[in-house]
Amino acid sequence: MKTDSTPRDVDWAAYVSQMEAVLALELDDARRQELLAQFTRIAQMAQPLMDLPLDPLLEIAGVYRA
Repeated sequence: MKTDSTPRDVDWAAYVSQMEAVLALELDDARRQELLAQFTRIAQMAQPLMDLPLDPLLEIAGVYRA
């Protein structure tokens, strides 16, 4: 479990590039840079929640099977 309050090291540029390929999108540099800024901002906002310690025995979510 991650305990420090720094954002995880995620290569957002690689993620955007992969999603462009998967979704068959062609983004210009300005849009790509804006996406990178937004993903970084979202990760920073989510970090305090990600750092919240959880009891290891806590059931986080149920498993649903059809």
